[in-house]
Amino acid sequence: MINQTIDPFFRRLFIVAAMVVALFLLYLMMPVIIPFVFAFVLAYLFNPLVKRLSKYIKRWVAIIIVYATITLGMVLLLWWLVPTLWHQLQAAWEYLPKVLNWYNQVVREWFANNSRIRLPELEAKGFSETLVDYMQTNYKFADASTMMSQIIASSMNFINNAGLIVLVPILTFYFLFNWDQRLQTWKMAIPAPYCKKVLQVAHECDRALMAFIKGQLLVMVLLGAIYAVQLQLIGLELGLIIGMVAGIASFVPYLGFGIGFIAAIVACLFQFGLDWTYLALIVGAFLVGQAAEGYILQPLLLGDKIGLSPLWVIFAVLAGASLLGFVGMLIALPVSAVLNVLFRHVYDYYRSTDLYKGHKQLTLFKDQ
Repeated sequence: MINQTIDPFFRRLFIVAAMVVALFLLYLMMPVIIPFVFAFVLAYLFNPLVKRLSKYIKRWVAIIIVYATITLGMVLLLWWLVPTLWHQLQAAWEYLPKVLNWYNQVVREWFANNSRIRLPELEAKGFSETLVDYMQTNYKFADASTMMSQIIASSMNFINNAGLIVLVPILTFYFLFNWDQRLQTWKMAIPAPYCKKVLQVAHECDRALMAFIKGQLLVMVLLGAIYAVQLQLIGLELGLIIGMVAGIASFVPYLGFGIGFIAAIVACLFQFGLDWTYLALIVGAFLVGQAAEGYILQPLLLGDKIGLSPLWVIFAVLAGASLLGFVGMLIALPVSAVLNVLFRHVYDYYRSTDLYKGHKQLTLFKDQ
């Protein structure tokens, strides 16, 4: 009788302790696990291309071709992009005196005339002294040896991170090479009574994710091109950089528009001053971009792949940002697409139950 009373308690205690230890070990191994997670995501994205090519050639050759094609595309893009970006970054650096002049003559005078705040005057030659003071105040390098030790430690961290970056393509190759066998192993582990339903849900999640990712990438590229072309035609010297950043940031709803619009307005004030014609043109350019994204690009390329209303999209992004910060904002919509598929199946199951049909009633709501 004593054994029957004690054994379940200790068994539950052992299970809880094992779960706590496993979670703690998982936390400690996060730097090791993260490259595997990135590699798995990349393998999931590249697998459709590899699968199509593997119908005609061996799978490992298909993987190498996909790798080579992506690498060549990135090299060509950088070959065209880097000189242009370098020119625009030089133009941005040349704006520094204009920024300081605008701050000293406009911002300081406005605060002086409308408030009791007296802002300090800034000069370009004082920037280096300010930087040195900041380093001494916040880092407190006692001597050159301390500074060198900090530099060496930072270099070692960089080398470790670079090693992990090199490791990701290798892990991705092995994930891709054994992708079908690994999926078959996972499939065999599903209990037979639930196998059909689990596979159906997995296929629907896969279709929703792939359709969303493909459509979103096209939206980012086309929207960035729309912003960049318009800003360049307006004459904004930083138009290419701002347009590209706005297009990339559009992966998070409304973030690309906000960043691009603010950056374009600030750049316009520095380049053209308070010129209402240019300001109106920039506002019009971003309104055109938003209209193109909302009424043309997303309906044609994304459609109802996520199945979420704008309110739920905003809620998902804010919830992701609250839980995981910037990473949460990035994964909010893909995760929402999967959760939407799961919720739809749970809701369909609920509608098939006796509780929904009224055959059974909860005791709480029965007539007394």
